[in-house]
Parts: sequence; structure tokens; C-alpha cells
Amino acid sequence: MPTPSMEDYLERIYKLIDEKGYARVSDIAEGLEVHPSSVTKMIQKLDKDQYLIYEKYRGLVLTSKGKKIGKRLVDRHQLLEHFLELIGVQDEHIYTDVEGIEHHLSWDSITCIEALVEYFQRDPERVAALNSVRSELEVES
Repeated sequence: MPTPSMEDYLERIYKLIDEKGYARVSDIAEGLEVHPSSVTKMIQKLDKDQYLIYEKYRGLVLTSKGKKIGKRLVDRHQLLEHFLELIGVQDEHIYTDVEGIEHHLSWDSITCIEALVEYFQRDPERVAALNSVRSELEVES
């Protein structure tokens, strides 16, 4: 399994390729707020671990392993954002919170959160009941 840092890179690369059709070192560096030299080092490691194929000055391509992991990471991120929205976390905190927790949850926990989100989505009254409980707790605080 990739490290949390490798996951960040794979997620970003996957998103860039999905959105633009390619991922350049400069785009990855900008998106992750790191130096291009750091990106190059990580790309070389991801190449060595067979998540992508990198040719200097020619670019990179995700392998099937890299695509699978990248998609899974993007899906995890979106699920956690949706979950936090659903439970009422303020929009301005969601991205930072997801970034803070996504690497610390097991895939078992992610699957359980996915089931919980689906449970709420199947009946909007459940979301209303949750919001009611949250409102009651805020009044008590």
C-alpha cells in the first residue's frame, strides 16, 4: 500500500489526468503546494513501485495499478466530503477536515461511512432527524 504522501500524489495525478488528459510536474507541484523537485522525486518512486510510468521530459502515464488506486483515493475523498456535508460540517472546514482525516481511516471505516451515507440518502427524514438532534445539542451547549 502507498504511504499517505504517495496517496496524495496519486490522487492529484489521477484527478489531473481525468480533468486535463495529462499531469505535468508543475501542475502536480501547484496542486500539492510543493516544489517541482519534490514532485520529480516522488514520481520516480511511484514509477519504481509501478504506480506509473515516467519518462524524463516526456511525461507520465498511470499504470492500471496506479489508476485503480487513484480512483479509489478520489472516491474516498469525495465520500468523506459528502459525509461531512451530510452531518452538517460548515463548508469552510470540509476540505481541511477531509485532508486531515482521510489517511487515518482504515478501508473498513471508509466502507462503514459509505453505508451510513447511503442509509441517510435513502430517506431524507433521517437527515432531518439528525439535523434536529444537532440543533438540540447546539442549544444545550
